[in-house]
Amino acid sequence: MKQLKSIFIATVFLCTVQIATAQSKIAHIDMSELMNNMPAMKTAKSQMEKIQASYDTDYQTMVSEYQTKMKKYQAEAETTTEAINETRAKEMQDMGSRIQEYREKAAKELQQKEMDIVKPIMEKATAAVQKVARAKGINYVLDSTTGSGVMLADGPNLLADVKKELGF
Repeated sequence: MKQLKSIFIATVFLCTVQIATAQSKIAHIDMSELMNNMPAMKTAKSQMEKIQASYDTDYQTMVSEYQTKMKKYQAEAETTTEAINETRAKEMQDMGSRIQEYREKAAKELQQKEMDIVKPIMEKATAAVQKVARAKGINYVLDSTTGSGVMLADGPNLLADVKKELGF
C-alpha cells in the first residue's frame, strides 16, 4: 500500500512537471503603435491625405457650382415661366443627386485605396512579428492595443524587437 502511494505521488509529480514544461510561451505587442511608427505608414498617411484633399476639392467645386446656380435660379424664379422653373428645379435636383453620388463614390474609393495602401504594410508588420516570435520561441503573440481585450500584458513585449527587425 505504501509502495502504491509512492508510485501515485511520483506519477502526479511527473505529470505536473510535464504540464509545466508543456505550457506555451506567450508575448504581446501593441500593433497599433507598431503600425503608426512604421515609416511606410507615415508615407501612406501622407498619400491618403493628398487623395482626400483631391476629393474634397472636387466636392467643394461641385457644391459651389450648385449653390451659385441655386441663387441665380431663385433670383430669376419670379420673372421666368412655370415650365422653365420646373425644368430648373429638376436640374437642381439632378445636380444634388450627382453631388451625393460623387460623395458616396469618393468615400468608397478612398476606403479601398486606404486598404490597398495599408495592406502590404500590415503584412510586413505581421511577418516581422512572426519572425521575431519564432526566433524567441514564442508560440502566441497577443495584440495589446488598447481596447483589444488583453487585460494584463506582463509577458514579453516584442515591440522593440520587431522595430529593430523592421529597421526603425
